[in-house]
Amino acid sequence: MRNRTRGAIGAALAAALALAAAASGGEARFTASFTWTLDDPAFGGLSGLELSEDGTRFTAISDRAHIVSGTLERKDGRIVAVRSGPIEELMDEHGQPQRITRGDSEGLALGPDGRAFVSYEGIARVWAYDTPSRAMLLSRPDFFRGLQANSSLEALAIDAQGRLYTLPERSGELTRPFPVWRYDNGRWTEPYHIPRRGGFLAVGADIGPDGRFYLLEREFTGIGFRSRVRRFDMTEDALTEETTLFESHLLRHDNLEGIAVWRDAAGAIRLTMISDDNFNFFQRTELVEYTVPESLASSPDRP
Repeated sequence: MRNRTRGAIGAALAAALALAAAASGGEARFTASFTWTLDDPAFGGLSGLELSEDGTRFTAISDRAHIVSGTLERKDGRIVAVRSGPIEELMDEHGQPQRITRGDSEGLALGPDGRAFVSYEGIARVWAYDTPSRAMLLSRPDFFRGLQANSSLEALAIDAQGRLYTLPERSGELTRPFPVWRYDNGRWTEPYHIPRRGGFLAVGADIGPDGRFYLLEREFTGIGFRSRVRRFDMTEDALTEETTLFESHLLRHDNLEGIAVWRDAAGAIRLTMISDDNFNFFQRTELVEYTVPESLASSPDRP
């Protein structure tokens, strides 16, 4: 009975996805999606993503304190296969496995030296890893301690100077902007605020090769997900020129939570996103890519 029920649910979901496959609004163009499967009980829940400059190598983290790296095989610019190494556990500061309540890893950023920075949601904090075997603590400011349970540090990004940026999934009120905190020289400050628009919540962030701040947001309606990416120009003390690059229809994609921004061989900005399947059989780990056409005009390789 259970198998028949699962089959019916799966068929209904597939039909709904097909009906929802209309193009998304905004300035970015949907390029392709790829469903990634892996026969490993630790696979799933992927919520943070980083790609190499050429979009061929990736690192991802799950929300159960695991990390995995590998390569993306492409044909005509589209992902056709994922080749990954082993899924490794992210240990705590003592080199020990993390308890479930502490191991809710959500955001990922990679430094130029390969060091991984991970933001956590259960107990709001950011840790650094030279290897997955032991965490190095970053300072934890008082304002991290007052964040909402299960809605704290979902997103993490790093700029060309090695400074980290993080923000919570929820700001505390529908009319309150998202605070953006910056980590520089051992100290957290709050240089930016991002206005909330509608029912979307912040789940991923990256700073593109164009030096702009990209924010991935998600809205859960009760029957499925919608996704949105906004882009901002960055100065030292402000995010300006807010642009909505795309806003997807309900069920267009799965639960997109991680984003990596890079420039492809044609000079266009690519948005590569990954979905958190929540370890549910009726969801999927999806890699979704959009291209920003206007970025061709500002490519350094073009006049």
